[in-house]
Amino acid sequence: MTGFTCSQIPPQGILIMRELLTRIYIVTLNNLSHEDGQDLVEYALVVALIAFGAVAGMGALSTEINKAFNDISSDLAKSLT
Repeated sequence: MTGFTCSQIPPQGILIMRELLTRIYIVTLNNLSHEDGQDLVEYALVVALIAFGAVAGMGALSTEINKAFNDISSDLAKSLT
């Protein structure tokens, strides 16, 4: 397998290749500097943490809430009879 030397590639081809590589380099630098996707993941993790805390808190409060509704229900039943 033989390779090409610069003398075998037409000058127009070298310019096109140089421009293509420059564009790829610029796009790569822009993609590496963007943190939009990273911000989205961070927000999703914060929302998940809040949801987990809410579910855990509701589990702890559910007995107290249930007791309060039972007390109200029994008071209403007594007042109606």
